[in-house]
Amino acid sequence: MNKVLFLVFVLLSVITNAQIIIDNDHASIVESETKSALKIIQGTRNLNTGNYDLKYHRLEFTVDPSVAFISGDVTSYFVAKEDLNEITFELSNNMIVSQVLQRGNPLTFLQNNDDEVVITLPQIQNTGVLDSLTISYSGNPISSGFGSFEQSTHNGDPIIWTLSEPFGAKGWWPCKQDLNDKIDAIDIYVTTPQFNASNEEYMLAANGLEQSQVINGNNKTTHFKHQYPIPAYLIAIAVTNYEIYAHTVDNNGNPFEVVNYVYPEDINSAQASTGITVDIIDLYTNLFEEYPYASEKYGHAQFGWGGGMEHTTVSFMGGFSRGLIAHELAHQWFGDKITCGSWQDIWLNEGFATYLAALVIEDFDGAPNFKAWRVDKVNNITSQTNGSVYIPAADTTSVNRIFSSRLSYNKPAMVLHMLRKKLGDEVFFQGMQAYLDDANYAYGYAKTEDFIFKMEESSGEDLTEFFNDWIYGEGYPGYQLGVHRLNASEISITVNQTQSDNSVSFFEAPVPIRIYGTGGEEVDMILENTVNGEEFIVEAAFEIGIIVVDPEYDLISRNNSVLGVNDHTMASDFFIFPNPAKNEFHIQKPIDLTIYKMEVFDVLGRLISSPEVQENISIETLNKGLHFVRFETDKGTFQRTLLKE
Repeated sequence: MNKVLFLVFVLLSVITNAQIIIDNDHASIVESETKSALKIIQGTRNLNTGNYDLKYHRLEFTVDPSVAFISGDVTSYFVAKEDLNEITFELSNNMIVSQVLQRGNPLTFLQNNDDEVVITLPQIQNTGVLDSLTISYSGNPISSGFGSFEQSTHNGDPIIWTLSEPFGAKGWWPCKQDLNDKIDAIDIYVTTPQFNASNEEYMLAANGLEQSQVINGNNKTTHFKHQYPIPAYLIAIAVTNYEIYAHTVDNNGNPFEVVNYVYPEDINSAQASTGITVDIIDLYTNLFEEYPYASEKYGHAQFGWGGGMEHTTVSFMGGFSRGLIAHELAHQWFGDKITCGSWQDIWLNEGFATYLAALVIEDFDGAPNFKAWRVDKVNNITSQTNGSVYIPAADTTSVNRIFSSRLSYNKPAMVLHMLRKKLGDEVFFQGMQAYLDDANYAYGYAKTEDFIFKMEESSGEDLTEFFNDWIYGEGYPGYQLGVHRLNASEISITVNQTQSDNSVSFFEAPVPIRIYGTGGEEVDMILENTVNGEEFIVEAAFEIGIIVVDPEYDLISRNNSVLGVNDHTMASDFFIFPNPAKNEFHIQKPIDLTIYKMEVFDVLGRLISSPEVQENISIETLNKGLHFVRFETDKGTFQRTLLKE
């Protein structure tokens, strides 16, 4: 038996007519990232590219935004991980390689039906030796309609953009696209016509910092340099008649710019929206660490989808809503600086970005809006009874499973919130900072076990059970609290739990409750529930009225109930219906039970009404939402929940 002490009084401000902000951009974000990954079913790990380590790419592309075509020279520096007599790059077989040169000498090569360019080296390249070669190629990249290389228009003006997550890079340039080898640095040179048909200048958006623009007749070559490790799928270019403007981030005296590449027709609305990016960067910097690419830039480049894609230092954006800005920016830390080491671990990208966007709601909009976000996420997560955050190996060929809104975005975001509540803010954010700072993962890759290790190291706690339940396990708990009144201000609570999926035998979790007094008082407490049937003695400094399980939605759970004395034996015999109800509800009760008094409370424990006990109880005057109905009877006091539609 545990003795629960009074923890803290919570004063809630009742805000009328408040704007409740949830995550209205979530659906478009998931849709965009799902579409960008459509080639995952065909794109699997190429075992023939694992014998070398990429160090550098010089990417020289020639494109015309009015034509779906690319030609290029890709120079790659690589270190042999074993003695090599040939080397393989990935390139879709509709793209034609014209030559491969090494120090000016042509090399023999073969393009096969497995989207490979297999190059024969002139002599054995020994283990540990650095060398380079240049592949020249051209073609019309095949578009899936969502594809890795898109040629289209906006407002009648041509645009080309690329989007390669996770296996689309090979659709438009010869590369190595695996989640185990980031390229240390890149130079991007893109040659385009200088002007479009309306005599508007073409501008390039790409990773890193712009170095130069060189005019050669009617053409222009723009050079970008990026000097941080980057995987192939995050390399991107976009070319159209962009208008460009910037915001400056102070960054504690080391300023950098947020550079925005925007369609001319949208410049006014964009300028009114993108300034918030500076404030969000400041928030993430304060919570975690300095923006990871502060020596270069952050940026937005408008493109033709409704969502976005978090290319390193420049997110491609279908719009400029705050939620989309916050999500794609968050990926610069979680997804770009530290990239998930396999698609089984995609939650380390998407769950983290989802939660960081929620932290923006918490900081900018306040507690009621952050709670509304949690309510929305918990309702979505518990709308189905199964599914794990960690993706089983058999499901890594299913793009819809990898980019599941419920399991890869919402549930891990709430799991991070629960971990924060479990560890406390100071320890939680210290652990996140340590994870980002660890040289084993920073600007590299991490898997779920790596994150667990850092959070255990930082907290000094064994978190095995927590992650087994919430990341590797499936489903969620439902709580049934049996309440026995010992005196006016003291009760006994027996906690029982059911699981929605049998993959988890028991969710050991802190169960938040809120106790409301008969005089309007309230207190929040935590029941550290470790076994079924666990009993807690709870004391309050007032006469205890109603009890609510997880009033702030800090826990993933569903179908929670509070049963009074003798309530267990008649739970199925004493209920209200219909529930949810629109205009009225009815009472189903045992014949031998007499109701003396009925009271309706809102979720803040305020008494709303004391309706007369009769066959039909009108609720037309109640606001929509959750309410609690308390019955005083000859067999004790009972509490039931009521949802007004």
